[in-house]
Amino acid sequence: MTDYDEVLVSLRRITRAIDLYSKKLLKDTGLTTSQLLVMQSIGELENPTPSAIAKEVVLSQATVTNLIDRLERHQLVKRERSLKDKRTVKVSLTDRGAEIIDSKPELLQTGFLRHYRKLQEWERHGLVSALQRVATMMDAEDLDASPILELGELQAPSS
Repeated sequence: MTDYDEVLVSLRRITRAIDLYSKKLLKDTGLTTSQLLVMQSIGELENPTPSAIAKEVVLSQATVTNLIDRLERHQLVKRERSLKDKRTVKVSLTDRGAEIIDSKPELLQTGFLRHYRKLQEWERHGLVSALQRVATMMDAEDLDASPILELGELQAPSS
């Protein structure tokens, strides 16, 4: 096997691990990793605006708005206009949403972080650099992506 075949096999294994975990999470909770992350951010930030959530989860505001729309349809979050500024919309968890967050399963990256933090600093820098290079080589450096391991639609960030 060539060295580039080994790189591609490793990338496929990573993709497969993310896919399997995402399917398990969806089956167990009915939520995607991104939805769970948005809900977690809402709980931690206490009634944030959609733009504050987008900044926290490192996704475009359009993506976060779509996620909030879905969560609101499932009665997991609610939007309310600010009493001080009617142009501002705040998002909060419903009681049902808070219950899900309280019992949420471990995200895939939690296991990754346990191992990553054990690496030497030079190993972490090398890993980050190599993966950033791979993303560039795959023309993926401008894709909308949060630091959450999940499969989904790839989309360029909106301007």
